[in-house]
Amino acid sequence: MPELLEVETVRRGLLTHAVGRTIKQAEQLHPRALNPRSIGKLQSIEGARILDIRRRGKFLWFVLNRPEVIAAHLGMSGQFLINPVDDRHTRAKFRLRKGLKNSELHFNDQRTFGWVSIEEIADGVPTSVLSIAPDIFEDSYDQKSVISDIQRRNIAIKTAILNQNIVSGIGNIYADESLWLAKVHPEKRANEMRSAEVERVLESAKEVMAKAIEVGGTSFDELYINVNGESGYFDISLNAYGQEDEPCPRCGKLIRRIKFANRSSHFCPKCQKI
Repeated sequence: MPELLEVETVRRGLLTHAVGRTIKQAEQLHPRALNPRSIGKLQSIEGARILDIRRRGKFLWFVLNRPEVIAAHLGMSGQFLINPVDDRHTRAKFRLRKGLKNSELHFNDQRTFGWVSIEEIADGVPTSVLSIAPDIFEDSYDQKSVISDIQRRNIAIKTAILNQNIVSGIGNIYADESLWLAKVHPEKRANEMRSAEVERVLESAKEVMAKAIEVGGTSFDELYINVNGESGYFDISLNAYGQEDEPCPRCGKLIRRIKFANRSSHFCPKCQKI
């Protein structure tokens, strides 16, 4: 499943391949491609020019020279691809033009959990994103408020940083990696943590995710590729996630995996004591 880093990689690719282009034609090719809450059909944005690509957490949106935007969520397997050779899983298609150059932007989604939507902007974001908290890389992110929010909650710290209403964009992979770097057990109660300890977790998340962005995200699934068709490869640098029974790079103790809220959690039992 694409996480924030994969979505940011896609956003950067779209800045190169979509910004400045005019949408000459927009087609919905699958009944679930368009979010039911969309205020219009895809054809309604034909003739619009793409001015920018923005992101919050795992949500993307295309800023147009109109009041509306094209919002998108990649779901489990969504991809934006430029001129793909294989279009079997194309769910929506946009024909773009800049000068005499034409291209096709495909929203490809094999598992059909992703969507695109025509939306209005409120408080600087599409309406579907209003309930999502700013992520660590946004200018509007307020770390002191996030720390206070986390400390008020009688939940595991990993549950807290996965909560998209507290801080968006941290998925299971990067939660494990951030907690490993911060030397914090995933099941430690958030309301029992000191401010400095919570801050260390959040700073670790920012460090891990910034490194991942630079190398194109983390891909364990051949479905994830960026707009150029290249797969992410940060998985070679993971220290905890997916490393069950491998030695901890820091102390040599074997990494453990436990069940955690209908998913798995990986940690070092020596470095990350509860």
